Amino acid sequence: MDKIMRERADRIVAASIRAVQPDDAVARALKGVTFPGRVVLVAAGKAAWQMAKAARDCLGDRIDSGVVVTKYGHVMGPIGNFDCREAGHPVPDENSFAATQAALELVENLTEKDTVLFLLSGGGSALFEKPLVPPEVLQDITGQLLACGADIVEINTIRKRLSAVKGGRFAEVCAPAKVFSIVLSDILGDPLDMIASGPAVPDSTTCAQAEAIAVKYDLRLTEQAKDCLRAETPKHLDNVTTQITGSVRELCAAAAAECEMMGYEPVLLTDQLCCQAKEAGSFLGTILRTHYGRGRKLAFLAGGETVVQLTGHGKGGRNQELALAAAPALEGLTGVCVFSVGSDGTDGPTDAAGGYVDGETNRALNARRLSVFDVLKDNDAYHALEQVGGLIITGPTGTNVNDVAVALVDG
Repeated sequence: MDKIMRERADRIVAASIRAVQPDDAVARALKGVTFPGRVVLVAAGKAAWQMAKAARDCLGDRIDSGVVVTKYGHVMGPIGNFDCREAGHPVPDENSFAATQAALELVENLTEKDTVLFLLSGGGSALFEKPLVPPEVLQDITGQLLACGADIVEINTIRKRLSAVKGGRFAEVCAPAKVFSIVLSDILGDPLDMIASGPAVPDSTTCAQAEAIAVKYDLRLTEQAKDCLRAETPKHLDNVTTQITGSVRELCAAAAAECEMMGYEPVLLTDQLCCQAKEAGSFLGTILRTHYGRGRKLAFLAGGETVVQLTGHGKGGRNQELALAAAPALEGLTGVCVFSVGSDGTDGPTDAAGGYVDGETNRALNARRLSVFDVLKDNDAYHALEQVGGLIITGPTGTNVNDVAVALVDG
């Protein structure tokens, strides 16, 4: 492994994530806002604990009580009298359902003078859930969607219709109370009704679109699930105020700024990356080969959310697959690397935030009788990168604004 390039990658990752922490964003959203009646807090998503803590720091005892639901390992301690819970992601589990039920009970019997402070971040689709079908059916459909290569908009279009809290339905439950929603975006273009499947936003999708997605991916659906896809979601809500904060654009900008401080000329390729992870990685690798040896220190950045189609039974995530797929193109080059991370600190069902490769990675894998092609076919990027020191592990970060991939070339 090229230790110098790895140190630079780790520095860029740390600076990027530090720049998109939600604390200041939540404080800005609450500045000057007054609430006439009771205030109860509901926070859901991978950044829920950090957002809830920021709100508590701002408003103190003005918040009567709260329910916080986040991913396992993401609760960093107590927050006043809030009920902080951890649950399943990316597939909802019994703790997801129990935490959501606690939130629904919290917002019962509120008046038109009261406010639900709703703090939402990516991952909420799995963590904040009350299914309209049996839990095992919801889990099976979620698993099918994650495995077939559907993008997040397609996945959430289906999930909205199988839920009693998604697609604007949570806001309906809160009525007549007002909902003041602060949203941390993890979806390209910041579509409010798609972030965590939009529990407090009118739904822009239609039943016809949901049914078309089911046909496109040949989803196995029960008759009850099919009926849910035909039931329309709320199209108008008059009790919600929403402020969106944070996005992959900020993540890319922070990464670019750190690259520039290190002497690289940053080139933002896109902040709307949406394709197969392995194709994106291969593309970044070929970009470095093109610019190698031309005497310019360049940093190519791509933000967004790639997808993985499951063809094997290994362990990994989209960022690990992206990085690993770049390794063959970099073989034999010096002063180059490709790395990709999820800003929440977790990539797929692993403890890694993403992956790193450089010009020595492919040879190191081959020495262990590992082929990048075979590893990707088995979706086992985690174990391959682990053997060559290519995992990027940050731990839970407290934020979630999508992914960033960076390709560095020293000249």
